[in-house]
Amino acid sequence: MHNLHYEKYQDGTVKCIEDEIPFEVSDGWTWCRLGTICTEIQYGLSNSAESSGSHRLLRITDIQDGRVDWDSVPFTTVEDENKYLLRPNDIVFARTGATVGKSFLISETPYKSVYASYLIRIRLLNEIDAKYVYHFFNSACYWSQITKKSVGVGQPNCNGTALQELFIPLPPAQEQARIVPIANDLLEKTKDIEYAKESLVDILSTAKAKVLDLAIRGKLVSQNSNDEPASVLLERIRSEKEDLIRQGKLKRDKKESIIYKGDDNSYYEKFADGSIISIDEELPFDIPTTWHWCRFSTITINRDSERKPVSTSKRKDVKKIYDYYGASGKIDKIDNYLFDERLLLIGEDGANLVTRSKPIAFFAEGKYWVNNHAHCIDATDKKLLDYICIYINAINLEKYVTGSAQPKMNQDNMNSILIPVPPIVEQKRICKAVQDSYALIKDIEGAVKK
Repeated sequence: MHNLHYEKYQDGTVKCIEDEIPFEVSDGWTWCRLGTICTEIQYGLSNSAESSGSHRLLRITDIQDGRVDWDSVPFTTVEDENKYLLRPNDIVFARTGATVGKSFLISETPYKSVYASYLIRIRLLNEIDAKYVYHFFNSACYWSQITKKSVGVGQPNCNGTALQELFIPLPPAQEQARIVPIANDLLEKTKDIEYAKESLVDILSTAKAKVLDLAIRGKLVSQNSNDEPASVLLERIRSEKEDLIRQGKLKRDKKESIIYKGDDNSYYEKFADGSIISIDEELPFDIPTTWHWCRFSTITINRDSERKPVSTSKRKDVKKIYDYYGASGKIDKIDNYLFDERLLLIGEDGANLVTRSKPIAFFAEGKYWVNNHAHCIDATDKKLLDYICIYINAINLEKYVTGSAQPKMNQDNMNSILIPVPPIVEQKRICKAVQDSYALIKDIEGAVKK
């Protein structure tokens, strides 16, 4: 059973602080308040930064990634420098703002320098190793304490009184000296690991893009000569669309076309009016012989006309239980729905069309509402939508996008997208291979983040 911890005050009173001690320390170590190992805890100078002056004025913003570029630190003029002059082994703290609690060890002062008012400087007793204390200020033990002591919601801050009350585990002086190089070495190894993790995340992101690229070129899975050719699939889709047109359920596409390969091995596009053009220069890559090129509108049914501006009740007692979709995916809940089926949604506008920070094509299922910023795409055979989704997320859409301040891909431009169609059974194999590859990448990403 360990001994209880007590704290004795100047007036002679003694208090048991067992519940406040963060953890048990080794023999020879002791817990102390930060204030007991400091010669001073001093607020900074309320001077303005200037382009010239007698001293450099160190500010919170000058400390970036644990470093200070002293050549870029601004100047100020100080008549009595003794109170604010920085010296090696001083430690300064951000006492307010987003970086409150962040510390920086002054290892060198290439110029005569003072520090600004949003910083607090501590100066340690000579017997205390400043590097050891600085390592403590980057520990979980420190941050758990400083977070509790920081006050303020909009602009959290920490004062000198809170700092001097912090508990710090203090080893003997010789052990402090032994701990510092070991801690430095471990931190360097940690940085190497973090850098390796970042590199691996980039590699995995590239791998995702590569999987999609191989998928749409017919290189992710093997072809089977026994598969029904995509040309037969396209004829069946045209026939099914004709039936829908005759039933009045679908309007005829005035820009309908058929793409075919001529006897000269060039690709041509034939339109409803009988005109024919060569499209060799427009085709982005070669495809397997069982595949077939077509326009996006050939294999899809556009249901944008069924979208509606948002219509939701303002009553607080109305339950908003249906998903509400926009250009980049699910954005809210709503009290009504437009669709009750699986559809492919494709962002119509927004920066994501160009930056592709997230998938531009995604599925909506169940009961949901779609606003005017996402195209609603259906097909005569909904199994086609899975491959179409992969293709749209794999290609660069910039040539189909208009506007720079507010990028937009309207329905006509989307319908004109060239898409290489594999046999329907190969589409299924492609989608399964992409799904399996992404699952593996996700597992690796999960392991990297641990």
